[in-house]
Amino acid sequence: MALKVVGTRQKRYDGLAHVTGETRFVDDVFVPGTLAVKVLRSPIVKGRVKNLDTTAAERLAGVAGVITPADVPVNGYGLIPDQPVLAESIRYKGEPIAAVAAVDEDTALEALDLIHVDIDAQEAVFDPLEAMKPDAPRVRPEGNILMFGERNFRQVVLGDIEAGFKEADHVIEGEYFHPALEHAQLEPQTSLAVPEANGKLTIYTVSQALYFHLGMLAGILHMKPDDLRCVCKWAGRTRSSWRGSIGLSDIKYVGGTVGGGFGGKNDIHADHVTAILALKTGRPVKWRWTREEELLYSTYRGAWIIKIKDGVRNDGRMVARQVESIRDAGAYTSMNSYVVDKHCFLVNGPYHVPNIYIKGYCVYTNKPPSSSMRGFGVTPATFATEVQMDKIAEAVGLSPWEVRFINAVRNGDQTATRRKLDSVYLIETMQTLAKRAGVVLPEKLQAMTSAERGA
Repeated sequence: MALKVVGTRQKRYDGLAHVTGETRFVDDVFVPGTLAVKVLRSPIVKGRVKNLDTTAAERLAGVAGVITPADVPVNGYGLIPDQPVLAESIRYKGEPIAAVAAVDEDTALEALDLIHVDIDAQEAVFDPLEAMKPDAPRVRPEGNILMFGERNFRQVVLGDIEAGFKEADHVIEGEYFHPALEHAQLEPQTSLAVPEANGKLTIYTVSQALYFHLGMLAGILHMKPDDLRCVCKWAGRTRSSWRGSIGLSDIKYVGGTVGGGFGGKNDIHADHVTAILALKTGRPVKWRWTREEELLYSTYRGAWIIKIKDGVRNDGRMVARQVESIRDAGAYTSMNSYVVDKHCFLVNGPYHVPNIYIKGYCVYTNKPPSSSMRGFGVTPATFATEVQMDKIAEAVGLSPWEVRFINAVRNGDQTATRRKLDSVYLIETMQTLAKRAGVVLPEKLQAMTSAERGA
């Protein structure tokens, strides 16, 4: 059925609502009596909270509740639950320390000014290369490099890398830097938590990963997954999943139209804070991030340092590829472990190389945590490997097109992770692209196909 619409014009199911302004986002949901949430963020990069006094803030007229780390049932979340909802050990500037719910934003901001916090400052590290040194300041007690099992790097091995380099006529090296990037989506992080009758809680979320975050919330609030209810509302339809009986810890997690995400809403940013404040105050609470908060403290695409060493024969065929990639994860793991995994699995690109050795590091620094962005580590990998392919072409005296044709994967080839390919049309795709671009390919390239080698 889906193939019937390929290549045809189709109306977007939500297009009319978007252009008429009728689409409802989380910030368009209004509940009477909703309190405004503001968060006290760390003014320093690294340190330990020595004293936190919220007494004056709690006494301010219009303040309904203040939460600190002591109010969080389980103060850790993430793929690896290493990131606190509210921090006592500060690992980056802007890290949340306490949160206030008040009758309006001005009162909430005034209350933040009344919170007294003493932080013992500690030495920080910002450069991932510096952070990898044995004598570097510790971002985390266990060290600055994430462990992948028994190794502090993700390893991918295919063939014999040393034998591959011995076979090569040329060894071509390149080092590439891909900078950090912010998603800059139009809709900032926003969460509305509404206490319901019998102790239930409804959360309106901008999450891109509703069921995933539901499990994290269960952990933070110290609830069993079987006690949770999830309702997703998309395009006017409702899908609901009930697990277990209704209890005082029952959550209804409501997702809807996301006003831009691109990976920037694959992590919980606000729902945990609003959930705890709603449960503490017994009133609806909304936390809408400012654009400044979004740009400074939300997750982003972390920077990469990618080193590539290729062994190439005189005819342009690659026989060895060695890659070392370093991911700047910021202060917490977030989704970086998965990003590094995917990067390492695919950094070789769409090329057939019989001998491959890849090492990928996930390095912690005293910056806000990076995480997913379109491509999950593959986009920076593609940038580096494609520039490297141009360097190879120049070194062996072939055109960039020919080098790519010679090394393109074909049916029957296996990837760096030993997956056998069976639906490959890369050569045909490049032939079409060349034609569209007005590039006249040599006859030998025009005659090539993605059929199995030797077929």
